[in-house]
Amino acid sequence: MSKLNELNIASARDGLARGEFSAAELTEVYIQAIQAGRDMNAYITETPDVALERARESDARRAKGDAMGAMDGIPIAMKDLFCTEGVLTTAGSHILDGFVPPYESTVSANLRSAGAVMLGKSNLDEFAMGSANITSYYGPVKNPWKATSGPNQGKDLVPGGSSGGSAAAVAGGLAMAATGTDTGGSIRQPASFCGIVGLKPTYGRCSRWGVVAFASSLDQAGPMTKTVQDAAIMLGAMAGHDPKDSTSAPLPVPDFEALMTGDVKGLTIGIPKEYKMDGMDPEIQALWDQGIAWLKDAGCIIKEVSLPHTKYALATYYIVAPAEASANLARYDGVRYGLRVPGDSLDDMYMNTRGAGFGEEVQRRILIGTYALSSGYYDAYYIKAQKVRTLISNDFKTAFESVDAILTPTAPSAAFALGEKQEDPVAMYLNDVFTVPTSLAGLPGMSVPAGFSSTGLPLGLQVIGRSFDEGTVLNVGAALEKAAGLNLKAVTGASS
Repeated sequence: MSKLNELNIASARDGLARGEFSAAELTEVYIQAIQAGRDMNAYITETPDVALERARESDARRAKGDAMGAMDGIPIAMKDLFCTEGVLTTAGSHILDGFVPPYESTVSANLRSAGAVMLGKSNLDEFAMGSANITSYYGPVKNPWKATSGPNQGKDLVPGGSSGGSAAAVAGGLAMAATGTDTGGSIRQPASFCGIVGLKPTYGRCSRWGVVAFASSLDQAGPMTKTVQDAAIMLGAMAGHDPKDSTSAPLPVPDFEALMTGDVKGLTIGIPKEYKMDGMDPEIQALWDQGIAWLKDAGCIIKEVSLPHTKYALATYYIVAPAEASANLARYDGVRYGLRVPGDSLDDMYMNTRGAGFGEEVQRRILIGTYALSSGYYDAYYIKAQKVRTLISNDFKTAFESVDAILTPTAPSAAFALGEKQEDPVAMYLNDVFTVPTSLAGLPGMSVPAGFSSTGLPLGLQVIGRSFDEGTVLNVGAALEKAAGLNLKAVTGASS
């Protein structure tokens, strides 16, 4: 039997069912791995006592024949954006120092009800604002992968962001799977950088209740896993209608795993011509071409489609998201919870607390958003951005009249070195160029590991689907995964 922390959800489920090991044994292996891997900085808060307690509860249920499903006894990391009752929740920010929620987010509650074991709270860019996991108050996360050649050989690499701690934990063997959130690419881009599967479901598929808000019309929780099958299993446990969230879709949750038939023959796959950008890295183009060939070989019909407003997506996103962040982050004032920095007056206390509590990138986005919403600029920026967002969404609707799924690259490059691009926020924002349009349209998108750069680093391809058609996304993703045939071992930075 392989090492327990090399198992995926599906194989661990089968091993637990056969009694080959217990949930407590499985959890203990991960607790030890987390302790040995602290240099990665993948976790903000470790919860070994909570994990072992829940693992023993899982074993007790299994002994009685009452196992709750595929996630029962599975050790996972919880992104530190999900409120967890009785456990420190920081959103990677100084301003939430000491905040211990008296309630549980719906997604983490759903996973707990499914028997999942929480190993701890994973690191992230502060308030999920970032593409490299370098803006966290608790320090940057290190990608477990290492370049085998090139200028970054031997250097510590970023894991992507904002869900970089979750991606690094899964890739580095510090969690079997993890929750992430995706506002403009924060599940998919780190999944690509770390060589794992990352699925952003349709907006409304998973509840946002109890998730610290960044941009309310974009934020969506999703699974980050080792395989596509695992993503299907975990999404089934996370998703569901929640009356506490007015944006939660009142739709039944299908058996996503059962929808993965493995047959994609006859599906039409769209290739958006606007994603073939000037100056695109030849390695990314070659990977995309390879993905197209794989799907063609699997019996898919390949069709070029047009998404003409793609070129406006990034600019639109960086008006809409900061504007919503400006409104959402106004609640952090030092009065009710978290950090408080005293001042001579109430206004001074507000300014001191927010000045000390928010990091540079968060302050930048609050200022951008406040400006876009200010009198005289609201119509020129925010309203115009919302109109362009509608055009982007309509582009996808038109494309999906003739295709079943769309294939694109996930990110414009492989993981880069820690410190690189740090002084240029625009260069950092460009990491989301392929993921942002999907988020603006509220569609499901998944990154699947599909190859390697010339320097030995993982690269992902993105599958985009119709609204609430995660089944097709998973099915196409599984076909890519099978064709790629990768056996990813990020712990050693090697592949086979």
